[in-house]
Amino acid sequence: MRRRTGLAMAGVAALAWSEWLNWRWSRTLVGNSEGAVEAVVVLGFQNPQATANVVNRWRVRAGLRSITADRVNESATNSAHDTRVIFSGGATGGGASEAQLMADYAKSVLEFDGTVLLEDQSTTTWENIANVIPLLEDVDHIKIVSQPAHALKARAYLRRQRPDLAARLVRADDYRPGEWIVVKPLLAVYGLWKLRVLKPDEQKISP
Repeated sequence: MRRRTGLAMAGVAALAWSEWLNWRWSRTLVGNSEGAVEAVVVLGFQNPQATANVVNRWRVRAGLRSITADRVNESATNSAHDTRVIFSGGATGGGASEAQLMADYAKSVLEFDGTVLLEDQSTTTWENIANVIPLLEDVDHIKIVSQPAHALKARAYLRRQRPDLAARLVRADDYRPGEWIVVKPLLAVYGLWKLRVLKPDEQKISP
């Protein structure tokens, strides 16, 4: 009985820890930039099959729900009109690019009819950011969408490559309590490992 209770408590603690980490990552290196035009950058995940996989489908949904997250007084139509959604990711193997598969899912399944741009050459997170920079020059604020740890890594890379554009970063709606709950502790451990490349000042939660 005690062993089962101890395991249950350990499980609850692991879930709480992973939720806190993901919440924290989603609020790091973001500000309160304002303006009429935004870019939502959705980062792709390895996708060798002919349609978007479960990770990329979730990232597309998180990207589209990020469009209106900070525009409660505007209609969805106006928000979509003022937003460009940029899908970023190259091809895995000889098939279609991650960017194209995500765009196809957004349009054909989710029926998104807003502005979509593709960046289909990147094979690393650093390249994701380097290659989307030309598409971000004239926007007022930028949201980067992925799992929270990966999105934070991408924001840190934008900060290194173009600190002026990084000043326009705002929160995306890619963290919600309870999402990915079963695997979130594993994602948290993996995220800590991936974020080991960041500097201490790149991991401080934003005010």
